[in-house]
Amino acid sequence: MKALFCGTLAVVVALSGPSWAQSTERKNASPGSARETLVGAWHLLWLDEPGADGKLKRITDAKGSLIYTPDGHMSVQVMYAKPESASSNNPVAYAQGGYEGSFGRYDVNEAAHTVTHHVEGANVRALMGKDLPRMYQFSDGHLIISSSRTDEHWSVTWEHY
Repeated sequence: MKALFCGTLAVVVALSGPSWAQSTERKNASPGSARETLVGAWHLLWLDEPGADGKLKRITDAKGSLIYTPDGHMSVQVMYAKPESASSNNPVAYAQGGYEGSFGRYDVNEAAHTVTHHVEGANVRALMGKDLPRMYQFSDGHLIISSSRTDEHWSVTWEHY
């Protein structure tokens, strides 16, 4: 009987490990915090990017997803309907062949309203190993991400799945 109890206890402890880790991570984010609000899967609504004339143009035919996990991982994917829609007017190339994708870890600075993507992998290899700070704001149930760089003028609007 003691062996059965110990075996059952070991299984319960093993299965509760991931839950404990996630709940510990959630404790790092206070209820209603920006970090807690960011966590989840988001789908792309539109992008605002500078056109050749410098004026912002809204791109509504792209598809994409953005994922923030409770334990600090992120992934972003954007597929432009037309490869030429991916702006080349920014000083940094984020897309290649009409596709943008990267993954890694992230940190949130709630005082500065920034989320920094620590890129571990990307289809644009020059982004690998880079820290990409992004401004964030929540508006009408949407998440708006924009560059924190003064020489980049774009924003991406997301909605929870």
